[in-house]
Amino acid sequence: MIRGALGSLWNIIIEAGRLAGLSLGRGAPACSRSVKALASRVRVGRERVVFDGVVALISNEERHFALTLFRDILRIRLIEEAIASRYAEQEMRCPVHLSIGQEAAAVGMCAALTPDDRMFSTHRCHAHYLAKGGDLKAMMAEIYGKAAGCVGGRGGSMHLQDQAAGLMASVPIVGGSIPMAVGTALSDSLDGNDRVSVACFGDAAIEEGVFHESMNFAELRKLPVIFLLENNLYSVYTPLAERQPARPLTDCARAFGMTAEAVDGNDALAVHATAAAAVARARAGQGPTLLVLSTYRWREHCGPNYDNSIGYRTEAEFEAWKVRDPLAVLRAQLTQAGAIDAAVEARLVDELTGEIDAVFEFARSAPFPVPAQAQEFVYA
Repeated sequence: MIRGALGSLWNIIIEAGRLAGLSLGRGAPACSRSVKALASRVRVGRERVVFDGVVALISNEERHFALTLFRDILRIRLIEEAIASRYAEQEMRCPVHLSIGQEAAAVGMCAALTPDDRMFSTHRCHAHYLAKGGDLKAMMAEIYGKAAGCVGGRGGSMHLQDQAAGLMASVPIVGGSIPMAVGTALSDSLDGNDRVSVACFGDAAIEEGVFHESMNFAELRKLPVIFLLENNLYSVYTPLAERQPARPLTDCARAFGMTAEAVDGNDALAVHATAAAAVARARAGQGPTLLVLSTYRWREHCGPNYDNSIGYRTEAEFEAWKVRDPLAVLRAQLTQAGAIDAAVEARLVDELTGEIDAVFEFARSAPFPVPAQAQEFVYA
């Protein structure tokens, strides 16, 4: 993210701090990753007060960190809503699998990582890519099929990557991300560094053999890998109850003697706290962790629309999950802490909308790849 954008965020944080009666400096950090890294370090192990189901943020640093998470979730939400609203223009000529409603899982997990840690995503990769620090211009250019895209316009929405940010690949094959993350974790274990790898996947992937093979091997070798299972209850249109027996999904890990944790995947702070503990275990050589995050996608499996009318899920179920909107959950926590109000959020929306509009204009006007280069990087 450019320095100017972060400076704007820091000014918003200062304004939010004044709401809570805090005394904050005016200096903006040099980059967003330094804010996340600092906030992550000071958060670990800090107590919280919980009342009426709301987490009370009891330190200045926690307020800053939570507001940064809120901005990250809001940014992903606004970007994907813009994709949905513009998709009918027929200029994005690739399928899109939106993460709207699931953003807290990616943001909470990535806030516990460093840029050197490596993540492998799925067909539903926008949130992972952005939360990990992927370049937004390159992402939108890729979705528009342009040469400036993160893979040169060759892959589209399901193949995002930004290796400088640690988002190594997005693999649309169900379960395909899992052995890749185990492979880099094995490499890091052999090299003796402290990197952590993360495999992102949905609940459908637990029905693939490679999930169980990878879990067994990772636990056997005590590899520094996090298995991030985003359970949104459906494999396309088939509900979990029609595919799996009635037992906690954490039991999948415990069958291999692996540590497993179930978390509210719509609570970014809860996700981060649990993810940070898993990352710390991995860095300490204590092996892998399965994180099962309960969440829900709002839009159709593939595409920009809502699909509650086609019969595989009910409007009532959708509305019940919408109450647990990741933005609403974090907004309540920040409001309780006196760290946000309508004016602060409006400033964030204005800032982010300006960034997003400029990026769409860039992607639409960027050149297409040169046809003569179509066979480059083709190996089979």
